[in-house]
Amino acid sequence: MTTDSARPSTVARRKSVTSVKIVVAGAFGVGKTTFVGAVSDIHPVRTEAIMTAASNSYDSLDRVPLKSTTTVAMDFGRVELEDDLLLYLFGTPGQERFWFMWDNLVRGALGAVILADTRRLSDTFTSIDFFENRGIPYVVAINLFDGILHHRVESVRKALSIDESVPVLTCDARERGPVKQTLLRLLEHVMAQVQAEDAKTS
Repeated sequence: MTTDSARPSTVARRKSVTSVKIVVAGAFGVGKTTFVGAVSDIHPVRTEAIMTAASNSYDSLDRVPLKSTTTVAMDFGRVELEDDLLLYLFGTPGQERFWFMWDNLVRGALGAVILADTRRLSDTFTSIDFFENRGIPYVVAINLFDGILHHRVESVRKALSIDESVPVLTCDARERGPVKQTLLRLLEHVMAQVQAEDAKTS
């Protein structure tokens, strides 16, 4: 006969899940919406609007001629990296007239992925300065729009004056695998920074 204390529990124990907020930032048309959509386990929430003549004074379409919509608030997605790790992804709007939303979007974020387009590399400085000034850890991911790396990673690092401690990597924002690896690299970078800070205070 089996006693009550020996019987297996009929109530399943819930695993402790850690939820983390990650921001996906970068210039207009750099691939933020695509990045979030490629990896999200849920249908991503998008706030895209058809571009009108009003956009012409803000952003040039010379290097992104096929782009017809723009994010006006944010993109939102969710991805489970491990059984106990859930990432909430918030993509920032790229057009300058919507930058005032960035401070609200990054509140509580663990870190950020900054997407870079080597055809418009100078447009990346604004995002880098934003996260640097707020002390938010970030990685820079060079989006391979056509699957080809046109400039060496170290050349991009030098052109953007990025510190050696900040990861710079390549990523095809259309593919789930590379996007997931970029997010994992960001988490590794954040953990390394936390450990470094702990070592200073111990």
